[in-house]
This record gives sequence, C-alpha cells and structure tokens, in this order.
Amino acid sequence: MLTGNDLIALGLRPGKHFPEILAHANAHGLAGEALETYVAPFRMPALLPLRSEPLAFHENIRASSAVEQQNVEQVCRSMQQLMRVPTVVAGAVMPDACPAGPVGTIPVGGVVATRNAIHPGMHSADICCSVMLSNLGRQDPCAVLDAAQALTHFGPGGRPPERQFALPPDLRAEMAANPFLNSVRGLQMAQEHLGTQGDGNHFLYVGTQASTGDTVLVTHHGSRGVGALLYKAGMHVAERFRQQLSPETAPANAWIPADSPEGSQYWAALQTVRRWTKLNHEVLHDALAAQLGVVASARFWNEHNFVFRDGDVYYHAKGATPLAAHFLPDAQDARRIIPLNMAQPILIVEGDVTARNLGFAPHGAGRNLSRTQHKRQQAGQTDEEIYRQETQGIDARFFFNRIDVSELPSAYKDAEEVKRQITEFGLARVVDEIRPYGCLMAGDWEHDAPWKAKRRAKLAAKEPGGEEQFVTT
Repeated sequence: MLTGNDLIALGLRPGKHFPEILAHANAHGLAGEALETYVAPFRMPALLPLRSEPLAFHENIRASSAVEQQNVEQVCRSMQQLMRVPTVVAGAVMPDACPAGPVGTIPVGGVVATRNAIHPGMHSADICCSVMLSNLGRQDPCAVLDAAQALTHFGPGGRPPERQFALPPDLRAEMAANPFLNSVRGLQMAQEHLGTQGDGNHFLYVGTQASTGDTVLVTHHGSRGVGALLYKAGMHVAERFRQQLSPETAPANAWIPADSPEGSQYWAALQTVRRWTKLNHEVLHDALAAQLGVVASARFWNEHNFVFRDGDVYYHAKGATPLAAHFLPDAQDARRIIPLNMAQPILIVEGDVTARNLGFAPHGAGRNLSRTQHKRQQAGQTDEEIYRQETQGIDARFFFNRIDVSELPSAYKDAEEVKRQITEFGLARVVDEIRPYGCLMAGDWEHDAPWKAKRRAKLAAKEPGGEEQFVTT
C-alpha cells in the first residue's frame, strides 16, 4: 500500500492532489515503471531560489541634490533586490525613478525584463496607464478646456447611466470570454467607467503644439476599475504559482508562467484591457471634438504602465515609455508622449532601442518625496497661497474644486533636469513639445468624503469650543 512518503520519495511535493494519486495508484496496484509513468505529470519542477547575487541593471539616473540622492539610493536598493528574482534577465531605471513600496518592489520609472514570466506586481493595479494626444486645430484653448471640464469625469466610481458611453458589443464579448475578466462587477465597470479618468496624477491637458501652433488635447489615465480587478485576480494566481515554484521570492514579485494556460489567459486579458483603455481615451477625445465641431487629427498614444513582449521575454514597465516599434504593433506614429508637470511643456519624443534603455524612455518627471512628505514641507502656507505661486501663467483647475498640493509642480522632480538626463543617457530625442495653456485634475476629492468628514467632526469635538473652532480650507 503506497503512502504519502512513497510519493515524496518519487519526487512529488505534498499537496491537495496526493489523496487522488494515492487512491488511483493503490486501486490499480501501480508499481515500478507503471507508477513512474502515472506520477510523472504530477511532479513539480525544482524550486527556483533567489539568485545569490543580483544581475546588473542600467542606472539611467543621476542625483542633482541631497534629497534626490536619497531617492536614487532607495531606488537602487529595490532594484538590486529585484534583480535576484529567478525569472529576471535585465533591468533599467529611468531619470524619473522613485520608490513605489518596500525594498524589492519595482520602482516607478523601472523596467524589468523576465523570461517566460508575467509578474502582475510589476505592472501594478493601474494597468495600461497611458497618454493620448489629439490635434484640434486652431481652437481657443480656454474654450477647449471649458468644454472638456463639462464633458470628462474624474474621481471614484463611474458615469451615471444618462452620461455613459457605449461599450462595443465585441469588446464586451471579448471580456466575457476571458476567465480573468468575466465577472458581473468587471463587466459593469467596463460600462460605467468608460470615459472616466480617476484621480491622483491623471489629467486632461490643453496646450499649443510648438511646431504648428495648433491647440492640442492630451489625456492621462489608465484602465480604472477594469484593470484593478484584473490585477487583483492576477496577483491571486501568481501567488499560487509562487508557492509552488519559488517560495523565496517575495509575494510582490510573484509570477504567472507565460506558457501555462493561466499565462495565456492573463496575457490575452492584458491585451483586452489595453484595448478598453485606448477606447477610454478615444471616447473623450471624440466627444470633445464633436462638441467643438472639429475633426481631431494627428492622434497618437502610448501606455507607460504595462507589459510588453519580445519572444519569450516580457518587459514590465512601471512608469516607462516604450520606444521600440515591436512593443506597439498598432502604432501608426513613431512619436511618444512624455508629460512632466502641469506648468511644463509635454515632450514629444522619438528614440531607438539601446543597451542602456532596453527600448524605453522616462514617462514623466517623477517624485523625490511621497505625497505626505511633500505636503509636510509646505506647512506654514495655505493651499491657496501655494497654488497661486506655482500656477502663474497657466489655467490650472481641479475637478472637485479642492486644491491638491501634491500634484502641483513642486511635488515633482525638476523638469529641466529630467530633460537633461534624457539626453545625457541617450534615452530619446525631443522632436516637439506641447506648451501648456492649462490642465484639469481630480483635486482633493477625498476632503469631502464621508470618512474624512467624520474624522474632522471627531477632531473638532476635541477642540475647545467644539466644532466652531475647527476651520477647514
């Protein structure tokens, strides 16, 4: 009578399949070669340990201040740990790099290439965060921004039924056919979140193209709730594989083998979410052009938070702009879009694949300090004072009429320094720029959220004189 110890001796790892294997083998009296043949499909590959020494990675970043030096050191510590993951074959950091979690987590501005492995944690929940540009011709920028503000949607949740855009039936069917995307909640979000931009650093920017003088619209957002649900499902499956294949690997760096059924389904789901996200930009651009009575031209887009494939190597870009043509097979334009901050021009770049850049350029200006740290540095000034100082000469608006100082220009790295390092490290060539008229962002929508109001009420009750002593801005 076979036991679990016999199966372990045959090279199997204990698991939920053991009772089934034992029952079958004992019922059929399997032994010798017959038993070896039967258990062979159940053998797990040898566990993959972390590398004892990290692979080298390309540091396309140089500190220009003491604060930035700390930032660079944190980024490099994370990358060094990340380059020990057994699937990794190459890595790079861009001039806009900044930490995005505990040591070992891929930083913003990081690129990590892996062989035959898709790491959901390396693209994060904001799958296919991207930018799209449309030329609107000789339009009044103020009128364009006014119309866009009335049309778009920032903040949590989706559009009410009367303001929703049509979700193409074939796209809905594509989602329903994929087990990673086929959920009632996911399909509902695909409809309700279409034509929405979320919050944080997402924006709607109106400016003037330097080369033509035309008014240009640029939007920045990702896949909203659709992508967030896919990320959650992907991390769950990746964790199962991590426990089977590489328990030493940190959960944040778990992967789905690309050649597994789950890997094929997840890769297909990523492409569907990419298609949805592109449509998410397009419906806003098309609706605005129609409202203005113009035809949008010279439109192009690129994601900067995604996974790109070259054979069996998967390039995970956590805030990096893809330059290589094979990363964007549907692109009709070689130009890519790199925003910096609301008061700076958006860069239009082209570039080549080099050993240093792995086929990528920066995606923006990045941060040296977290949002909370930056706000703490602004103590002593009101939000209105900071806003007036930092937005002179531009029409900067917040959808919820609440200033978010963590999205004002000083919250980001020096834009001119990032541009210099793009040239210094040969990452891309600036071929044009969109000079700012103004932009729209979500703003501090959480200020008026029920949980924030409740907290303020509790704090106010502790002040002498009660709520009358509590002043909000």
